[in-house]
Amino acid sequence: MKKELNFDCDGTWIDLYGVDGWLDDLIHRNARPYKEAKPLVNLSVFAKLVNKLQRKGYTINIISWLAKDSTEEFDREVTTTKINWFKKHVPSIKWDNIYIVPYGTPKSRFGSGILFDDEEKNRKEWKGVAYSEKEMMAVLRTL
Repeated sequence: MKKELNFDCDGTWIDLYGVDGWLDDLIHRNARPYKEAKPLVNLSVFAKLVNKLQRKGYTINIISWLAKDSTEEFDREVTTTKINWFKKHVPSIKWDNIYIVPYGTPKSRFGSGILFDDEEKNRKEWKGVAYSEKEMMAVLRTL
């Protein structure tokens, strides 16, 4: 298997869905939830594990969807907001690739190896090995 780790964000290690009013904001094209989302994991431990695996030769990618029923302008705002979140909250991680793609795009178009994703549909579609958000930290510790 290719030494590649691919991380979904929202619902996997970032708590977008825990932000009050997140869905209404996205429907009204307000990027606030992406700015205010809290982590779902201890980011210090997460960053240490990811950096250790990168030193072991793993490629480290983000594959994250944009909002559903979006516009080009909102897509640009969401992309910028997500990247700024990564820079603020996990500045020590130097991602090899960040793919922020239209909602529903098959993630297997952008990576291989291991995927961590909260969506079962994405895990089933994935060509490599896929784990849920609940398994992510334990799996990272074993690699």
